[in-house]
Amino acid sequence: MSTLYNTPQFIHHGAVDGVTGSCHEYRLADDYGVLIDCGLFQGDEVSGSGSAATPQINFPLEHIRALIVTHVHIDHVGRIPYLLAAGFNGPIYCTAASATLLPLVLEDALKVGVTRDEALIKAFLARVRRQLVACEFKHWVVLPALAGAEPKLRFQSAGHILGSAYVELRHNTATKKGYKTVFSGDLGAPYAPLLPAPKPPYAADVVVIESTYGDREHDNRRARIKRLEQVLLHSLKDNGTVLFPAFSIGRTQELLYELEAIIHRLRGQKIHRQLCWDELQIVVDSPLAAKFTRAYAQLKHCWDSEAKQRLKQGRHPLSFAQLHTIDSHTQHLELVQFLARSKQPAIVIAASGMCEGGRVVNYLKALLPDAAHQVVFVGYQARGTLGAAIQRFGPQGGYVEIDGERIVIGAEIITLSGYSAHADKTGLVNFVGRMRHKPQQVRIVHGDNSAKTALQQAFSSLGISAIIAS
Repeated sequence: MSTLYNTPQFIHHGAVDGVTGSCHEYRLADDYGVLIDCGLFQGDEVSGSGSAATPQINFPLEHIRALIVTHVHIDHVGRIPYLLAAGFNGPIYCTAASATLLPLVLEDALKVGVTRDEALIKAFLARVRRQLVACEFKHWVVLPALAGAEPKLRFQSAGHILGSAYVELRHNTATKKGYKTVFSGDLGAPYAPLLPAPKPPYAADVVVIESTYGDREHDNRRARIKRLEQVLLHSLKDNGTVLFPAFSIGRTQELLYELEAIIHRLRGQKIHRQLCWDELQIVVDSPLAAKFTRAYAQLKHCWDSEAKQRLKQGRHPLSFAQLHTIDSHTQHLELVQFLARSKQPAIVIAASGMCEGGRVVNYLKALLPDAAHQVVFVGYQARGTLGAAIQRFGPQGGYVEIDGERIVIGAEIITLSGYSAHADKTGLVNFVGRMRHKPQQVRIVHGDNSAKTALQQAFSSLGISAIIAS
């Protein structure tokens, strides 16, 4: 018979030395634990094996009874194929929207990093679907049994991407009934497009919280929309391409939503003498992003009230007239060369968000040397990624290496940090500070050192005990 621990144990298999590779083990007894997320490492951030390029599972699984997925970004789910290959066959709990999106993410990850064998991919996805347990928000779900513990979980909206959740775990320990731990996953910024803002939990004994922007504050939404409009007016004056490296899920759809709003409000007005807002072409060049955008549209019952109101007005925030999607690789290459040669004004949204592979790399190779173009970053760039290098060296007219080729940066490099899908310092502090019953401890994960330290100090100033997880 299992002996319950007096207090749960936390073992972090990722996202403690940076912002990728999220994977947290929550252990209630020697023979009982669950995983919260199982994501890939990116850039310079490495796994326990010492490499981002070797994402195998290097921790024991015999006692792992379930996997709980907070949301479907690759840095939270990208190691699931390796987890299953290592022998995990337990249930995978996630929200209903995440259950729709997760197979799309994993199919793409397999094609990019593992195999193009359609039969193998189909078999793997069928196995994932068998293990998936789709859960509704706000409902307690019974976890695999552990004598005396009565473990349950509940998903609450995190407002980060569609289907994203923070996780409440409730169970008994050897010394307390109804012990409760909250894992934040990635928390969204208030007033993010399309999604309801996260509401703090009522109470918890422990909170494990992300800290991506734990040392920064975002612009409010009205200010950042105005900045986006100003960036476009500035960037399009010389008829170049405005390139947004963006994650296929979440950021792409938020950008489309905001672009539709700007075009709707300014229709009939001129960007400059030769170009009206109504004529501006917007291109999504990512098959995966196009799939997700269609899925977002199908899941519009999950949208917030503002987005639903736009639908009632007859608007189509994710499928408006000027929006074009590029499917085939041949079309993609032709468009890259056309835009580099013609300098026809256009907005291009292409994956990946950190410029680590994907179609955005071909755009960067073709457009970075030319001052007529702009690259606009709207998301976090992890250490060691190509995106981080462009951010660092671009404003000083430096260069980056892409596929072994030295590319001098002539294009203008712009960062719109307010477009992060992550909560800022205030949002993270409020998530805990506004709880009715404060936790005994906050464990800080998923951030660079400066962000984690700043967030720890902010919690301490409120009298909340916070430690930086290791």
